[in-house]
Amino acid sequence: MTTTERPTERVLVIDNNSARSAILKQALNDQGYDVACRLENTEGLINRVEQIKPDIIIIELDSPDRDVLEHMATLNSHIPKPVVMFAEEGDTETIEQAIKAGVSAYVVDGMSADRIQPIMSAAAARFREIQALRGELDDVRGELQDRKQLDQAKRLIMKHQNCGEDQAYSAMRKMAMDKGQSMTAVAKNIISVLEMLD
Repeated sequence: MTTTERPTERVLVIDNNSARSAILKQALNDQGYDVACRLENTEGLINRVEQIKPDIIIIELDSPDRDVLEHMATLNSHIPKPVVMFAEEGDTETIEQAIKAGVSAYVVDGMSADRIQPIMSAAAARFREIQALRGELDDVRGELQDRKQLDQAKRLIMKHQNCGEDQAYSAMRKMAMDKGQSMTAVAKNIISVLEMLD
């Protein structure tokens, strides 16, 4: 795919070295990216990302310190974005911390123009994969939480009505049908009412 076929992606560059970031900006422009803004540090990153709305974030630095990694982790939990980090230092612990903080690609030995496109593509693909896995995990957690609430409501009915499991489940199902609600909504109502009676 050529750069003209790809929609222009907005890039936020974070680099406190203006000469180095100028080289990066030129390389990105040559590859068809739109450098929307350059920041010198990650202070107030969430607000800036909300304003700029970048498609991808590039951080270029010698070594990520604790503040940078904390800002990245906060961003990843609020407004996840693909993040490429170019760094001079690449010890295993730093790389692991960066990945945990939400960095999609950690590139050691700085940036070179001929590597930008494949690195950006790989970071975006990895980011999409992680977001998909996160969505699946959230779905599974939600289903487990719903199942727990249904079981808790069923136990409460069995206790208060002195009935068996099948009867309790049938009672819940009838309530759901009569009220036009989901079983989960009925379970929540049962728990909130019957727990007060305990």
